[in-house]
Amino acid sequence: MAAVAGLGLTGLGTASAQAAGPSAARGFDPAAVKWHACPADFVQQVHDLYDGLYPVSKIVQCGELQVPLDYAKPSGTKITLQLTRTPHTGTGAAKGDMVVNPGGPGGGGALFGPRVFAQNSAALKDAYNVIGFDPRGVGMSVPSLSCDPNYTNAPRPDYGTGDRASVSVWLKKSKGYTDACKKVDKIGLMNHIKTTDSVRDMESIRKALSDKKLDYYGASYGTYLGSVYATMFPKTVGRMVLDGNVGPSDVWYDANLNQDVQFDKNMDYYFGWIAKYDSVYHLGTTQSTVRSFFYKLRATLKTKPVYYTDPSSGEKFAVGPDELTDAIQNAAYRRSQSLWNGYAVGLGAYKTGDAATFVGTFGAQTTGGADDNEFAVYNAVQCTDVQWPKSWAKWERDNVRINRKHPFLTWSNVWFNAPCLTWPAKAGTPVDVGRNRDLPRNILQFEGSEDAATPLAGALDMHRRLKGSQLVIQDGDRTHCIVHRGSAAVDAIFDRYFLTGERPGQSITHVPQLGDPVPPAQTTAKAKSLTATATNAARLTDDVIR
Repeated sequence: MAAVAGLGLTGLGTASAQAAGPSAARGFDPAAVKWHACPADFVQQVHDLYDGLYPVSKIVQCGELQVPLDYAKPSGTKITLQLTRTPHTGTGAAKGDMVVNPGGPGGGGALFGPRVFAQNSAALKDAYNVIGFDPRGVGMSVPSLSCDPNYTNAPRPDYGTGDRASVSVWLKKSKGYTDACKKVDKIGLMNHIKTTDSVRDMESIRKALSDKKLDYYGASYGTYLGSVYATMFPKTVGRMVLDGNVGPSDVWYDANLNQDVQFDKNMDYYFGWIAKYDSVYHLGTTQSTVRSFFYKLRATLKTKPVYYTDPSSGEKFAVGPDELTDAIQNAAYRRSQSLWNGYAVGLGAYKTGDAATFVGTFGAQTTGGADDNEFAVYNAVQCTDVQWPKSWAKWERDNVRINRKHPFLTWSNVWFNAPCLTWPAKAGTPVDVGRNRDLPRNILQFEGSEDAATPLAGALDMHRRLKGSQLVIQDGDRTHCIVHRGSAAVDAIFDRYFLTGERPGQSITHVPQLGDPVPPAQTTAKAKSLTATATNAARLTDDVIR
């Protein structure tokens, strides 16, 4: 589930979702997917990101699937979903197709397929093809929604703390973004991009693969996709894993308020970790000192952003308070050495005057724009899954209250979601997750107890709704989505379930956390070039599931 992290959660237009969904999908029979070589730039991206784990770039395949824009009109306008298949390595037929989704909404799933395959155990590689897909509107799917690539040019206006000036600026900026989205949507995609539309697409994918059942791994928002699929199409669920669980009762306004609290707690914990290693980072020996440094820096950047021009390309980059917050938020998504060390080094670079490293770690382009596809789809989905409060007074009241105790994310999260105040497409009514007498009783969930993006209370809500599900909780862990994150206990349960169908056997199972990382032996706060530092920063965020 996206919260901000670089400027991820989400229903059906009628309350009787269980009845309407299957009948609409039965009216469309997709063609079989024809697999072929992927585009060279995509293969290169797979190579650069994942071949260090397994040479997936040599085997990944691409395919396209045409589906109805509107499933109520199966013979009408078609759109195209981009799929990938990373084929199993065993002999004979595969045990099945593991369809995967990384979350968002708006996350690119075509690339997530080879990633999951590369991280799978040898036994899972032998057994399963992994199927990734870019959901409607996302990535290589056609059309792909992009509204205003210049929306994130740095430095952006300060998120503020609910002050009159910031509110005025951001309400206008957010309204401008919704207007831009309305202008670029030529076929009415924004009226057909709810979670339930993507769920019907998943059913079309199952049919196109000729699979009797859908075997599925969903992370973050992908857990909501999976749970809605299980509610709408319960009889075609095979094995289903939900990792980093959305709370269905809180979609989507309350879910974002819940995030604000836990992200703030995780960031304070991170500041304490930096203080523990003051001999490395030199930012203060106590949590309060490091925390004070961060918030003073954020205030300074409001009037004195840091600029740096890459000497090799001539491109200009900048860090203001928004860019700093968006980037370092990743440290609250995942507890890892590379992330925690990388951002601590970046903060230290500001203190020592190393602009190249500081801007390379936290900065964004000042001109030319950036890909806004994920942000556009995030809003297109969540703003229409359910009606958000239309009263700015309610938004203001709720967020002023939370910001008093939890100031890290609150107002950045407001403006990330503010397009929902004026979104041009009509909102629907969410599916009542779990309300189906035929609901499968074999679903397996995973959750870190201190997950900020999808807090534990939401996972417990999901668990209560999905009768018969079993939930694995990693106690004390602050990582969002815990499969393939270094826990042998977690990955063994994941493997055993997909290979044999066996689950732990009790409603809730607890496994131990991994503990905090330690700084690398050779930590340096000096960058060789902005390009090298920026590339490293980009790879840090690539390993964060939202």
